[in-house]
Amino acid sequence: MSIKEDVLKAMRDAGEPVSAGEVEKLTGLERKEIDKAFKELKKEEAIVSPVRCKWQPAN
Repeated sequence: MSIKEDVLKAMRDAGEPVSAGEVEKLTGLERKEIDKAFKELKKEEAIVSPVRCKWQPAN
Protein backbone atom coordinates (compact mmCIF):
# COMPACT_ATOMS: atom_id res chain seq x y z
CA MET A 1 0.00 0.00 0.00
CA SER A 2 1.13 3.54 -0.67
CA ILE A 3 1.48 6.09 2.09
CA LYS A 4 -1.59 7.97 0.81
CA GLU A 5 -3.64 4.76 1.01
CA ASP A 6 -2.36 4.10 4.54
CA VAL A 7 -3.33 7.63 5.60
CA LEU A 8 -6.81 7.32 4.07
CA LYS A 9 -7.34 3.91 5.70
CA ALA A 10 -6.36 5.30 9.11
CA MET A 11 -8.78 8.21 8.62
CA ARG A 12 -11.63 5.86 7.67
CA ASP A 13 -10.87 3.54 10.60
CA ALA A 14 -10.88 6.47 13.03
CA GLY A 15 -14.45 7.31 12.03
CA GLU A 16 -14.02 10.99 12.86
CA PRO A 17 -11.92 13.94 11.67
CA VAL A 18 -8.27 13.48 12.67
CA SER A 19 -5.15 15.64 12.77
CA ALA A 20 -1.80 14.71 11.25
CA GLY A 21 -0.50 13.90 14.73
CA GLU A 22 -3.34 11.45 15.31
CA VAL A 23 -2.66 9.80 11.93
CA GLU A 24 0.99 9.52 12.97
CA LYS A 25 -0.02 7.65 16.14
CA LEU A 26 -2.45 5.39 14.26
CA THR A 27 -0.09 4.43 11.43
CA GLY A 28 3.41 4.75 12.84
CA LEU A 29 4.46 6.69 9.72
CA GLU A 30 6.81 9.66 9.93
CA ARG A 31 5.21 13.11 10.16
CA LYS A 32 6.99 14.32 6.99
CA GLU A 33 5.45 11.47 4.99
CA ILE A 34 2.00 12.18 6.43
CA ASP A 35 2.24 15.91 5.66
CA LYS A 36 3.28 15.11 2.08
CA ALA A 37 0.37 12.67 1.71
CA PHE A 38 -2.06 15.26 3.16
CA LYS A 39 -0.83 17.83 0.62
CA GLU A 40 -1.37 15.43 -2.29
CA LEU A 41 -4.75 14.25 -0.98
CA LYS A 42 -5.93 17.85 -0.56
CA LYS A 43 -4.89 18.62 -4.14
CA GLU A 44 -6.83 15.55 -5.34
CA GLU A 45 -9.80 16.63 -3.17
CA ALA A 46 -9.76 13.19 -1.53
CA ILE A 47 -9.91 14.69 1.98
CA VAL A 48 -11.86 17.60 3.47
CA SER A 49 -11.54 19.64 6.64
CA PRO A 50 -14.84 19.91 8.56
CA VAL A 51 -13.00 21.30 11.60
CA ARG A 52 -9.88 23.45 11.70
CA CYS A 53 -6.69 21.33 11.55
CA LYS A 54 -8.64 18.06 11.33
CA TRP A 55 -9.27 16.05 8.17
CA GLN A 56 -11.51 13.26 6.97
CA PRO A 57 -12.04 11.39 3.68
CA ALA A 58 -14.19 13.32 1.22
CA ASN A 59 -16.47 10.42 0.32
